[in-house]
Amino acid sequence: MFDTFEGNADGCYLYSRHSTPSNLYLGEALAAMEGTETANVAASGMGAITPVLFQLCEAGDHIVSSRTIYGGTYAFLKNFTPRFNIQTTFVDITKLDVVEAAITENTKVLYCESVSNPLLEVADIKGLSVLAKKHNLKLVVDNTFSPLSVSPAKLGADIVIHSLTKFINGSSDTVGGVVCGTQEFIDQLRNVNDGASMLLGSTMDSLRASSILKNLRTLHIRMKQHSYNAAFLANKFEADGLKTVYPGLESHPSHPLFKSMMNPEYGYGGMLTIDAGSLEKANELMELMQHKNLGYLAVSLGFYKTLFSAPGSSTSSEIPEDEQLEMGLSDGLIRFSIGLDNNIERTYQVMKECMLEVGVLSDDVVLIN
Repeated sequence: MFDTFEGNADGCYLYSRHSTPSNLYLGEALAAMEGTETANVAASGMGAITPVLFQLCEAGDHIVSSRTIYGGTYAFLKNFTPRFNIQTTFVDITKLDVVEAAITENTKVLYCESVSNPLLEVADIKGLSVLAKKHNLKLVVDNTFSPLSVSPAKLGADIVIHSLTKFINGSSDTVGGVVCGTQEFIDQLRNVNDGASMLLGSTMDSLRASSILKNLRTLHIRMKQHSYNAAFLANKFEADGLKTVYPGLESHPSHPLFKSMMNPEYGYGGMLTIDAGSLEKANELMELMQHKNLGYLAVSLGFYKTLFSAPGSSTSSEIPEDEQLEMGLSDGLIRFSIGLDNNIERTYQVMKECMLEVGVLSDDVVLIN
């Protein structure tokens, strides 16, 4: 029992909050996917993010983070960690000179998302890795939006995080998270005496782990279809004159960067945004698209049905309005997680009909039969 508590009895399972076979198998599979030594699964995406930052930082430390990140992560860094005297500077992660200028002698972590939520900004992971090594920092990358499409660890990230709730599970019926990293760091998270994952208790249920592992086996097929469908719609929407953001479009300011980082087989991902002009128009359009069975008005992503939401009043509502405005998050922005529709051309035609009906597209756009 002593050896098991100390982590020296390989294959012995003492207590399910420490580890279970199902959780370890899922962690091994996700580590193999991301190219890290090992991984630790958690009960949610935030249950993966928060222990990592607490493990890496202590009172008096500093974090440099992308300003466009998931609202829950933003709230944790902006409102919660200051209680422990851990401060965060939020920057435009696409500007490496701005990132470096924000680093202080107390900085311990660079934090970003491969593709940011919800503005779809692309982080230069190689460039950030160079900065992290130069200043002896840990580069932590949330890769939830781009599993398989981007491999942050292979580009220099020290730690890769996912919300397993999204694309990796793919069926919107399970909540989970994972931290992929070195054996040394994962052991620190799991340490019974001072490990943040162990002591904060965000343990994944074993049945959930086995369910996600089952769904992981089809991720490569699903990501190809998500990417294909999203690219199709993004090109059509842009041609129709909609303000469309998608990393696969040449108009995206970081298109060349994403192309240089991506695993081409899996495309540019399943996330895109359009601007409907106002929150009223956005809500009207989303309600009509849901009524037409084009998808669901929901704040998750990675489902086999298309999901859409207005992040300014939902997933990014934790970010103050003035900061939303500064970063370019407009009221009318609609974030789409494009589903696995078999006939994406039909989906596009019905979506365009909805856009015409609510006035997001003007009547001079001709529908093609």
